[in-house]
Amino acid sequence: MTTAPTRKHFVGTAHTRVEGRDKVTGAARYASEIPFDRLAHGWLVLSTIARGRITSVEDTPVLAMPGVVAVLHHGNAPRVDTDYTGLLGTAPDPTAALFQHDRVPHAGWPVALVVADTSEQAREAAEALVVHYEQEPHDVDFTAEHPDAYPLDSHLPAVAEKGDLEAELAASAAVVDAEYTTPEEHHNPMEPHAAAARWDGGRLDVVDSNQGTLWVASELANLFSLDPASVRVRSEHVGGGFGSKGLRAHQVAAVMAATVLQRPVRVVMTRRQMFSLAGYRSPTRQHLRLGADADGRLRALEHRCLSLTSTVHEFVEPGADPARTMYDADAHHTANHVVRLDVPTPTWMRAPGEAPGSFALESALDELAEKLGIDPIELRVRNEPALGPVSGLPFSGRNLLACFREGARRFGWADRDPRPGLRRDGRWLLGTGTAAASFPAGAAPSTAAVTAEADGTFTVRINAADIGTGARTALTLVAADALEAAPERVRVRIGDSDFGPAFIAGGSMGTRSWSWAVTVAAEELRERLALGAAVPPEGITVRSDTTEAVGALARKERHSFGAQFAEVAVDVDTGEVRVRRMLGIFAAGRIVNPLTARGQFVGGMTWGISMALHEEAVRDAGTGGHYGADLAGYHVAAHADVPLVEADWIDDPDPDDPVGIKGIGEIGIVGAAAAIANAVRHATGVRHRHLPIRPDRVLMAGRHA
Repeated sequence: MTTAPTRKHFVGTAHTRVEGRDKVTGAARYASEIPFDRLAHGWLVLSTIARGRITSVEDTPVLAMPGVVAVLHHGNAPRVDTDYTGLLGTAPDPTAALFQHDRVPHAGWPVALVVADTSEQAREAAEALVVHYEQEPHDVDFTAEHPDAYPLDSHLPAVAEKGDLEAELAASAAVVDAEYTTPEEHHNPMEPHAAAARWDGGRLDVVDSNQGTLWVASELANLFSLDPASVRVRSEHVGGGFGSKGLRAHQVAAVMAATVLQRPVRVVMTRRQMFSLAGYRSPTRQHLRLGADADGRLRALEHRCLSLTSTVHEFVEPGADPARTMYDADAHHTANHVVRLDVPTPTWMRAPGEAPGSFALESALDELAEKLGIDPIELRVRNEPALGPVSGLPFSGRNLLACFREGARRFGWADRDPRPGLRRDGRWLLGTGTAAASFPAGAAPSTAAVTAEADGTFTVRINAADIGTGARTALTLVAADALEAAPERVRVRIGDSDFGPAFIAGGSMGTRSWSWAVTVAAEELRERLALGAAVPPEGITVRSDTTEAVGALARKERHSFGAQFAEVAVDVDTGEVRVRRMLGIFAAGRIVNPLTARGQFVGGMTWGISMALHEEAVRDAGTGGHYGADLAGYHVAAHADVPLVEADWIDDPDPDDPVGIKGIGEIGIVGAAAAIANAVRHATGVRHRHLPIRPDRVLMAGRHA
């Protein structure tokens, strides 16, 4: 008897990036590198005041400068429509509605666009443009006591409450009552925001760097009152996004200028402009009150988060949301509030809500464990919820404790002496810390088309965005498995709004959503081919739409989980903190490509080092702008700051997903800063509740300990 050959599976095997050679050789072109005939260059001019109005723009001298072809401002720019709800269910940020009025709501507000034949000419002219203002008093002071704070719903209610908080706190054997703060943080992907726009046969063609071409195309169609079919946006290669690359001022400026001049126009943000125009993570002030029985069971949990937003658009950093997933209590109160200030609008930044919220929540859990004399991991074991603490829904899978067990084994947690300030290595005090991580694991409707070509290969077309995560490679492996074909026979084309609706690269939902659509189309195509269908020269194409299928996911709470571990060394004489090693163990669904997945986890954990020790954008109260709005003044973790960082995962497929995927793009940063802060506490005996843990803060805390 002969045995049928075993089918080879490619999902779950390490695979180098399919576009890797093109990227390292320069063959892959990014948005600012695509050539166009007669290309003109736009340079944005930003306001130098924090609040007021424009009284005049002296554009006549600038128009006489070499190469300058236009100066757009509120007095001559095309009108746009902002009365609509966008693709993501929100109103547009008025910052994208350029040059519509003379008001200036924050420092760095776009006030003009200078267009010239070359980028150098545009920059010189933009720097020469004189704009006069009538200045008004401004407020950029973010304080916990701000009288104008108010609750703001995000994807969950702003306020969720059950139980008698004060009664449960009074009955608790141990209570933690503390405030934690995180600073303003910035994305700053390696590739700056860039877009080129042109009109081609009555159709608007935009080459852009974004996280969703249909998202940007839809916004542009609404803003400029265009038929959506007449707008095409392409974004094949993206050098990082992290939440920042949606609709921004540069795309709108490029379209305006291309419309006025009837020639292609490219606008690229400078690094400094990105600090004003690309969004950022709001600073937070978070108040935690935890109360527990002597055995560690939580009786009370209160987590209130305050963030800021601009005066022109509402955006909330939902730092209280992690508590709604992680831990239950008889009295469970969470709230997200915002305050309007004269600052640019914040936006999504890797693990919005969860990153700053986990720092506060997981630090407070560590404080509670210390008060109770219970191991921090054991405290989490004793408070593992059976259902969603706020939703009441069952979890589709919750392998958090399995992550802690595996992480503790590999990290050597059992040998840890919990007493602080005892371990030394020369002048360094040593400490270890841990924290939990979670991030929602959703999926959104998407469409895909898979074509069997006459030469025996397959072409997948899906409007996905690979922002450096390796999504294109993951989709190649998913399609290969569904087609039962080698990955070398599969070509994946992405980043083109003409490919139809598909979800954005965001919320750790991109690869999951796209893989679902690709799998459905590929499996149907494989079945048709198995029936002996002949492939004509134009190929056979099957299209899918997962709108109905993904709706069933709402019946359960779905999250990825993780356990973060860190060891730090602290020099109490200089205040320097060094992370010596980190370990993250994650339960994040089926891992499609271990090679790129590990890079995502390690990248997030590295960002956690940066968040814990370095990142901090500081505003000048006098001007409303930043001190050091560049990568010299804004510190991030460099090679010397990143030691041994290990990431691994446990088996955790989602049974309700055809590929078993959850999502990995953001969970790597969640809990990482808390693990480091908890390790610093263990090393020094001093608790740091305010990020970043700078050397001066370590020194000052030591003197007052």
